[in-house]
Amino acid sequence: MAASDLEKITINVAPVDLGQIDLLVREGFYQNRSDFIRTAIRNQVSVHAESVRQTVSRRELVLGLQHYSARDLEAVRAAGERLEIKVVGLASIADDVDAELARAAIGSITVLGAFRASREVKAALADKIQST
Repeated sequence: MAASDLEKITINVAPVDLGQIDLLVREGFYQNRSDFIRTAIRNQVSVHAESVRQTVSRRELVLGLQHYSARDLEAVRAAGERLEIKVVGLASIADDVDAELARAAIGSITVLGAFRASREVKAALADKIQST
């Protein structure tokens, strides 16, 4: 995964926990603090994988990456429909999509993870984006 595909988060960690992480890094168990944290996150997601799978299915969510191009949205608009985007992971709207097309083709957006689109499209869809 390229660095540009990653999302940056900030966490607060107690000094004792941070010291233990640093000790594990120093002893060679992990390359750095980020490696430890990513591993811990993957382990917890794995522990809850079945619950995630069931919730994704029950709520009719897309798990992973979902990308929409102008062609995709034009087809939705031409059919007189509106997308209800529900993604766990990354939802992205291509740079060739303008604000007018996005508003016409998208009814709502719920993303647990990251949503990427131009500033213009994000602004046009601001009232359609469900908070997570």
